Amino acid sequence: MSSDDPAPVGTDPRERPRAARAPRADALRNRDRLIEVAAAAFAAAEDTVPLEGIARAAGVGIGTLYRHFPTREDLVEAVYAAELDDLTSSVPALLAQLPPDAALRAWMGRYAAFVETKRGMADTLRAAVASGRIATPTTRRRVTTAIATILASAGVAGLLRTDVEPEDITVMLLGIFLTTTASNTPEQAGRLINLVMDALRPTRTG
Repeated sequence: MSSDDPAPVGTDPRERPRAARAPRADALRNRDRLIEVAAAAFAAAEDTVPLEGIARAAGVGIGTLYRHFPTREDLVEAVYAAELDDLTSSVPALLAQLPPDAALRAWMGRYAAFVETKRGMADTLRAAVASGRIATPTTRRRVTTAIATILASAGVAGLLRTDVEPEDITVMLLGIFLTTTASNTPEQAGRLINLVMDALRPTRTG
């Protein structure tokens, strides 16, 4: 190649696309802390939570909050996603610690808390669902998969019925949570979950 020939594309470092920088550890800590504080604030309040208060409680400036979450919707969706991950990923630990039927009841309690603590961001979540930014079929599928995993273990152990569709349990729980959250009666939700568990137990004969 002569000195007059153009260099192949990519041989000049200035022409190479820059690799995306990984977020710094302190930036990740700030983001996680903001999500943690926001989750607690949204759970405790039924009205709109000021973002300035969330930033202050997290120990960062409001500019840091907006760098991570440019809009309130971004923060709400991050909280929702983080808590859904916690809920659905808790199955293996529950099955390792408890008999399968007790693990299912404990998981249902966590699911109830997951729904209950969304009151403070209900309007934003509804808007996110309506716009497609949060896909409810995906959430429902992940919840049903978690239930199916525990139900299968309980069925093998003979602790719960094996003729029940996990999707049917999801539908029952959603009905319970939507009703009791609207009426702010978490105690009733607990009683109704217990009734669902009773319906899942195998019939003893003889």
